[in-house]
Amino acid sequence: MMSIPVLFSITALMGALFLGWVFQRHQHPLWIGAAVGAAVGAAGPLIFMAPLSFCTFGAEIPAVDQIFGGLLFFGGAGIALAVAQWLSRVIFDRASNRATTEAVAGVFRTHAIVPILLLLPTLIILAVFLYFPALNTFRLSTLLTRLGSPRTIFRCVDNFTRLVEVDYRPSNGLLVLAGILVGLLIYAAVAYFRNANTERAQQWLGYAATLGTIFFFVEVWEPTYQQIVFNTFVISGAIVVFGLSMALGIAYLAFQPVRGAGIYRTLLIWSYAVSPPVAGIIFAVMFNPAVGLINHILKTIGLPQPNWFTDPTLAMVTIILASIWKTLGYNVLFYIAGLQNVSKELLEAAAIDGANAFERFWNITVPSLSPITFFLIITNITYAFFDLFGTIDFLTKGGPAGGTTVMIYEIYQLGIIEGDLGKAAAQSVILFVLVIGVTLFQFRTTGQRVSYGA
Repeated sequence: MMSIPVLFSITALMGALFLGWVFQRHQHPLWIGAAVGAAVGAAGPLIFMAPLSFCTFGAEIPAVDQIFGGLLFFGGAGIALAVAQWLSRVIFDRASNRATTEAVAGVFRTHAIVPILLLLPTLIILAVFLYFPALNTFRLSTLLTRLGSPRTIFRCVDNFTRLVEVDYRPSNGLLVLAGILVGLLIYAAVAYFRNANTERAQQWLGYAATLGTIFFFVEVWEPTYQQIVFNTFVISGAIVVFGLSMALGIAYLAFQPVRGAGIYRTLLIWSYAVSPPVAGIIFAVMFNPAVGLINHILKTIGLPQPNWFTDPTLAMVTIILASIWKTLGYNVLFYIAGLQNVSKELLEAAAIDGANAFERFWNITVPSLSPITFFLIITNITYAFFDLFGTIDFLTKGGPAGGTTVMIYEIYQLGIIEGDLGKAAAQSVILFVLVIGVTLFQFRTTGQRVSYGA
């Protein structure tokens, strides 16, 4: 790899060019933006490199660790520059607002310490129960530590790179740096075209992100972890797509003016009160190959009775069905609430114009429910990535042969069953970053199609 001072010089130059351009766009001096950008670009890599003590730049470090260290180096600079851009935009907007003398309705001025004091109890709780454990997880991900053992060994990024199967052996560190810079340039080009706010640019951004994600998970992860990630995406995608589709259909039927509708709606949402482990137990009994209700029904109508827990595909289907049933009441509840706000005037006007029931549902009801659907997509993705543990543990325990092992269950297996806290912490960090990426992708794609108007 190149020397550390040269890498700092590159990030400082990138920061100077970027923030200089930002300042110039807001009609502020270019040289001030360049100076601030150079400082931020030079300090940004320390976000990751300082805790790691620049361990990825040693002489005997494997190539994959060097590549990972380079990504962290430039990633830290990118994060710092993104924060600096956001802060500069906030400062510039406040300055322009102060220049105007017009009063803004609903805005009052007070001392800056007042909102901090009001938020202090919440901030303390978040710091103790969220931020500190999160930082401790990042620390554990760099260590070789066993559950119950007081001794730890610093492993740099080895817990992460062990999950990667890359056989690149560049004879020159410049090749590694060139690959990183090419990737950054591609990302910058995509971001630039996205800022054009054209529909075609949005489509190409979605295609690039999708193909990049597929390539990353197919080519980078080692086969065992690749299967775990694949299981996570398949189960999560099925829960979101089929769960929301079923919930919308049931909610639409339950919303119709029929006698006793309140009783039906109450019975539909009670499954949400059941915990994931209980849902796993219920479906384990229902799909039991010997005495289960499902196989009894199949036998009655003359169909074969499979063993739902020895076939990986059938076991995954069982997990998906249990999870959809668990979240169905939650989704139906929100959709019923959303249906009450669908404009009756638009439905009546469409009926007068000759639109049939399906056309009114697809062209008016579904778009009117887009805010509810977007909210449920995010909450269901979060459930699918984090809350499946109880259902899987009581239903299949990750089997057969890892066919239903997802990322959150693998973290439990590594950290609690095998006692390897370092590897478990590293995989939890990967899961955390992955969920953030999926959520941001949803906000950038699906979120822009949400209509909050009539």
